[in-house]
Parts: sequence; C-alpha cells; structure tokens
Amino acid sequence: MLSINPKEIAPAKLQGYLQSAVAPRPIAFASTIDENGNPNLSPFSFFNVFSSNPPILIFSPARRVRDNTIKHTLINADSTREVVINIVNYDIVQQASLSSTEYPDGVNEFEKAGFTMLSSDIVKPFRVAESPVQFECKINDIIALGDQGGAGNLVICEVVKIHISESILDENQMIDQHKIDLVSRLGGNWYSRANAGLFEVEKPLTTLGIGVDNIPTFIKESGYFNGNDLGKLGNIENIPTEEEITIFVNENFEVKAVLSSDDLDTKFSKAKEYLDNNQVINAWKLLLAEK
Repeated sequence: MLSINPKEIAPAKLQGYLQSAVAPRPIAFASTIDENGNPNLSPFSFFNVFSSNPPILIFSPARRVRDNTIKHTLINADSTREVVINIVNYDIVQQASLSSTEYPDGVNEFEKAGFTMLSSDIVKPFRVAESPVQFECKINDIIALGDQGGAGNLVICEVVKIHISESILDENQMIDQHKIDLVSRLGGNWYSRANAGLFEVEKPLTTLGIGVDNIPTFIKESGYFNGNDLGKLGNIENIPTEEEITIFVNENFEVKAVLSSDDLDTKFSKAKEYLDNNQVINAWKLLLAEK
C-alpha cells in the first residue's frame, strides 16, 4: 500500500489524490456579482448541503495551487455576501466546464458559456436559467482554511429562495432523480452521470476558449446542437483557418460527399456526429467549409 505524508508531497499531487479519492462530488455552479454589478459564474466541486433547518450549503473556492491567487468568486462573495448556487445536470455540463476558463476580470462567463442570465427575486446575482435547480443564498460566513496555494475558503450560504424546474418533478411535486440527471466531479477530466456512469470533459485550464458567444449564428440557431455541443465548440482556442479547412476537405472523401450534396441537414448531422465522438476540430472544419 502506498502511504503518504501530506506534508511531504507537492500540493498539486496531493490535490490530485484527494480529488480522485473523495468522489464523486456534487457541483456548485456559483453566480456572483462584483461591487460594480458585473456578473461572474464558475463551478466548484468542493460543495455539499450541511443543514436543512436552517438550509445551509457550503462550497469552497480554493486558492490556486500554481500561484496562490484567489478567484473572482471568492472576492465577490466576500464583498457582496450574496451568491446563487445553480445545480449542474448533464444537459449543461459542457457549458459549465467552459465557464471555468480563467477569463480576464470583467468577461461575462454567462455569455462565454452561452447561458441565459435570469434575475433573482431576493439576491442580486443572476440565476442560470438553464439550470434545473437554483438556490438564492445569503452568505453567513467565509472561513479561510489556510493562506497557501490549495487552501480552501468555506463559503457558508443560507438558502433564502429555491427555484425548481417543473420538468424534473414527479407526480408528488418532488424532484425525480432520473429526470434531473445530475452530474458530479471526480479526479482529472472525469465526471460521473447519475443516470449513466463515468465520462470525460476536457478541462479548459491551459487555454482560453473562444466562447459560445463567438460561434457563428447560423450554427447556434440551426437547431441541431444542444448546450453541450455548443460548449464543446466554444472550448477551442482558435477557429480553424481557411487553409486548415481546405486540407481537411481535400483529404476526406466523406466530407466532400457531404458538401457536394448541398444539403445543410446532412452537413449539420455529420458535424453533430463529430461532436458526439469528441472530434471538435473536425466539426468546426466541416461547419465552416464551403461547397
């Protein structure tokens, strides 16, 4: 058996062990605003419910391991003492992952990830309209667990209003676990889907995805691509060049046949197939290719 003294290994490696062993973990999709009213949205898997009376949720935005900096969510939570915790299900998991991209201060992650901002009733931060359950919360306390990279900050939230999509309720007006189709985080790129098991989502940590807001309208409004598809398309650093698209078409007989049919349905269907197989760049090249 491998035995480890936590003080004797690098924080990043220790974090990897912890996240891979203590799992699956639910995801707090936290919406905050800064002192100027600018929205911020980011997922956190150090999260759970800790009390029902009063209703208390706790999530922990940790200090970054690599440089010991803190996240916008923590800064906003500390200054405004309000947050909306949106629940992540399978329908929005790719977009939620895209929102974790470390965009510069002032960039609206709602827009980048392709989510709809919905006004809250009691608190100021916006809700994610696409989330099946949204908790408006007042922040009771923030407890720092350390001052080094990897140290958590317990954000203790009291729920002041709950919003639940009727589409996930059963005949008794309770949440149907099959309908809500929850997802959770494990180590690395791994997630778990309550209805189906393990799957991977590439973490957008080393690059800045172009965002759903930069996907051409004809793709977004085609009706062929769901939120997860758009999340994948938005999680690339650069759109393929004309030269790359030309090479792809010339080297792929099947793509030539799709384009020669001059049928958008066929083109979109093939692009959707690429996305389902996580061949995102191929999907982009096909969608942007001319006949």
